[in-house]
Amino acid sequence: MEQGNLKNIVGIKFRKDGKIYNFDAADLQLAKNDPVIVNTENGVSWGTVITPVMPVPINKLPVGLKSVVRKVTEEDFWIKKENETLEQESRQFCLEKIKERNLPMKLIDVECLFDKSQTVFYFTAESRVDFRELVKDLVQQFKMRIELRHIGSRHEAKMIKGLGICGREVCCANSIPNLDRVSVKMAKEQSVSLNPEKISGLCGRLMCCLAFEFEGYQDMKKHMPKCGKIINAAEGRGKIIRQNILKGEVVVELESGKEITVNIKDL
Repeated sequence: MEQGNLKNIVGIKFRKDGKIYNFDAADLQLAKNDPVIVNTENGVSWGTVITPVMPVPINKLPVGLKSVVRKVTEEDFWIKKENETLEQESRQFCLEKIKERNLPMKLIDVECLFDKSQTVFYFTAESRVDFRELVKDLVQQFKMRIELRHIGSRHEAKMIKGLGICGREVCCANSIPNLDRVSVKMAKEQSVSLNPEKISGLCGRLMCCLAFEFEGYQDMKKHMPKCGKIINAAEGRGKIIRQNILKGEVVVELESGKEITVNIKDL
């Protein structure tokens, strides 16, 4: 319940692989995984509650905060089913027109807004594509606003999903809600091989898990002696040449040339 200068805020997703957006829940009793109808800049949309309702001070609310209209009704479920059928038809028609016009683009997904005011076609392409005639085809066929949205390889992998080299579903499709910037520095900090085949995901870019685990590695490294430091170990004096952050161990090269492994708790 809203009290004084607080508003009830809830986190909502529109797509399983999409970002989490905050909405004003007002006095609605909402729980995680509840399907809801919300107001957005593009009109009324269907979303799913991801985070519990939290009271937030009005002065800390995001700009342009929209509201949750209601929990979904039986009629809303029928509308959603109609939209899914329309998305399938739109996808098939668009694929046919892309082939017919020999356009150098790959259709990834189709999304029809809940109120059928607009349909978004997500695609990838290696270069700029003149799709003006394709848009005309789609508008003439479906009689609604059409948007063709060019997405990158990371976004494509997130939407298509698949198994990474670890044998699990790609992180961007489940454990990482929002795509972060990933850099080679993150791989170096985690002592990962810089072989592109080992640190690249299905999208061909650096794996998202490097960013997901980066802060954890940085925190653990704060408590470890740096490479190059001279220490006195039980077997003698030597220099740290490698770190094993996860095990909390360092490899020390003694003055005799012998290498030993030492747990940092023993230093």
